[in-house]
Amino acid sequence: SNPKYLGTKVHDGQRAQIGSIIVRQRGSKILPGKNVRMGRDHTLYAVKDGVVKFAVTRKTSFNNRVVRKNIVHVVV
Repeated sequence: SNPKYLGTKVHDGQRAQIGSIIVRQRGSKILPGKNVRMGRDHTLYAVKDGVVKFAVTRKTSFNNRVVRKNIVHVVV
């Protein structure tokens, strides 16, 4: 099968422009934060110019378990 070129394209501390792809992924392993949107294929892209920051947060799952989730923000 052909390679899918998944992974992080813009890393923590690097600049992102409007519309630039930050993460290509299968499923929502990394969630969108401020100034980041998710495409149909779970691709995360920037909606404003700025610096990319990755963070970890705690979210409650549907079965009431607390899970750690990665979030990506674009700080203006």
